[in-house]
Amino acid sequence: MEAGLADHVWSFEEFVGLLGQRTIRSGSVKHRIAAWAILGLFVVGCWQLYILATAPIPISVEPIVWTLARLTCPVVFASFYFHFGVGFYWVLLANAATYALVGLIVETLRQQLNQAK
Repeated sequence: MEAGLADHVWSFEEFVGLLGQRTIRSGSVKHRIAAWAILGLFVVGCWQLYILATAPIPISVEPIVWTLARLTCPVVFASFYFHFGVGFYWVLLANAATYALVGLIVETLRQQLNQAK
């Protein structure tokens, strides 16, 4: 019986090498864009844990934390600028989409720079 990918224990070096491949046809660009989206989900999760830990204190009291929230979660900035509330699941979706878009832009620029060399 042949062992599948799920049965393989990946080392950190193998995982980084897998993400570092630069061929479009292998689908690694899609994986890196998906990794950007997952990073967006992770950022929202971290902010949710922070909010749960400091529940009685509003996040806008501390200017450094408020600035970090606006930079890492663009939907927060948009919701306060346009005065509308956003539910948790919509924040997850919007942040994942925003980070995927940023990943698409970064990967496109990366390919253009690599082709120019």
